[in-house]
Amino acid sequence: MKVKIKKLKENTVIPSYAHPGDAGLDLRSVEDYKLKPGERKIFYLGFAIEFPSGYVALIKDRGSMAKAGIHSIAGVVDSSFRGEYMAVLVNLGNESYEIKKGDRIAQLVILPLARVDIEEVDELTSTSRGEGQMGSTGK
Repeated sequence: MKVKIKKLKENTVIPSYAHPGDAGLDLRSVEDYKLKPGERKIFYLGFAIEFPSGYVALIKDRGSMAKAGIHSIAGVVDSSFRGEYMAVLVNLGNESYEIKKGDRIAQLVILPLARVDIEEVDELTSTSRGEGQMGSTGK
């Protein structure tokens, strides 16, 4: 599948895969910033993307940053969006986290999209799990 990318800022690094077989394209910061504990910030990424209808782009955490408590939020992008991509990061850790221009701050995963038809019903089919929530099978 071809994905078209338009660079919007001079210092933008085009998203790329770090290794063959990787699921996510690395997204890099175009600014220096120190994210304080509890702080949420929008990092504009300096590019716009065009990909085919029938797919969705998800902006997800980087594992190394998640270990430090940095979490990516608000990360669903529809195929019709043509504006500047951004990563919304929140620092859930206890220490400030320094981000420099060019640092990898999130990853972009593009997946096929399943569209559904909603049918309201009075009852759902029963299963062995039933209404068991998180931890329903024990520790």
